[in-house]
Amino acid sequence: MPLTPSIEAATEASGLLAEHWGVAADTWSVTSWAALRADALAAERHHRLHPGEAARVPLVTETLRGGSGPVVAVTDYMRAVPDQVARWIPRPFVSLGTDGFGLSDARPALRRHFEVDTAHVVVAALSALADQGQATADEVADAIARFGIDPERARPFGA
Repeated sequence: MPLTPSIEAATEASGLLAEHWGVAADTWSVTSWAALRADALAAERHHRLHPGEAARVPLVTETLRGGSGPVVAVTDYMRAVPDQVARWIPRPFVSLGTDGFGLSDARPALRRHFEVDTAHVVVAALSALADQGQATADEVADAIARFGIDPERARPFGA
């Protein structure tokens, strides 16, 4: 089965992070952000209505609480889609998505434009690691230069 473009970008980014920056990264595929949110909301409701019982842990929390680094969610949808589960992720969270409209081009060009390609996943991961003190600004700048990303380019999403 072929990989979806966002999974492909995350998988490629994982390999590049390991090869060039010594960063180990796990990749996960999300079938439904909405289902993860529904599960988390159900866990909150159960806790609220059953005060004497142990709180249920949402699947997204259980799945992602074991790691130590940031979570970078990349999607071909608007970043609001993965953002809907952000509050249940117990680690730093960055989402990349195709916020915007009115553009027509080949898919690779659109992914580059909306900053959801492999290069931007690598930069997002390194930047989040730098925010945690686990990478340096020089490493982030190296990735930006390596991939030819123009930091002064207009942002691809609205105001």
